Amino acid sequence: MSKLYIVPTPIGNLNDITFRAITVLKEADLILAEDTRTSGKLLKHFEIMTPMQSHHMHNEHKTVDRIIQKLKGGTTIALVSDAGTPAISDPGFLLSRACIENNIAIECLPGATAFVPALVNSGLPNDKFVFEGFLPVKKGRQTRLQLLAEETRTMIFYESPHKLVKTLGHFCEYFGEDRPVSVSRELTKLYEETVRGTAKDVLEHYTNKPPKGEIVVIVGGKNK
Repeated sequence: MSKLYIVPTPIGNLNDITFRAITVLKEADLILAEDTRTSGKLLKHFEIMTPMQSHHMHNEHKTVDRIIQKLKGGTTIALVSDAGTPAISDPGFLLSRACIENNIAIECLPGATAFVPALVNSGLPNDKFVFEGFLPVKKGRQTRLQLLAEETRTMIFYESPHKLVKTLGHFCEYFGEDRPVSVSRELTKLYEETVRGTAKDVLEHYTNKPPKGEIVVIVGGKNK
């Protein structure tokens, strides 16, 4: 029986990969990749020749059992997502849970995760925070926002660029226009930026300047 390695990959800047991550990816028997085309570019850059297999949100329910059998048979497997740490709003949870249920060792390497730098450079309290990931698109969105309106801890959200303005509008509506907000986009990349202000100010900014790229939104909690 072998081991599953969960390997974070850079969220933009390739220099953010760790030496250990490169070693694990080179020595593994198989790499499970969210998108083999995306991960293929990373592997080529670091001259990693390990075979890859697709493992994403649309097939992970079907492939977990076969992967477990490979691990039981002695195959060392490394799991990567397109960027950042697997299982954080990416595939990985189902496989890690199955490994635990089957007494298969798991080792998660430290590394890139988008929300950590966004939280730290937001200027908002980070001694206590709650990670919300992506809000529900339709069903349950209003209920979730109503509950979060009472949250006193700093909140972390992921959002796509074409939905950011709508989401900021909802924050104004449910949390109040004066609630502090920090939006970080394209972290570690050439055009990285962070826009801070009230929910109203940040909404006006991105209404006038439509955003591009990967986005993390940090929202201050309700004052006690």
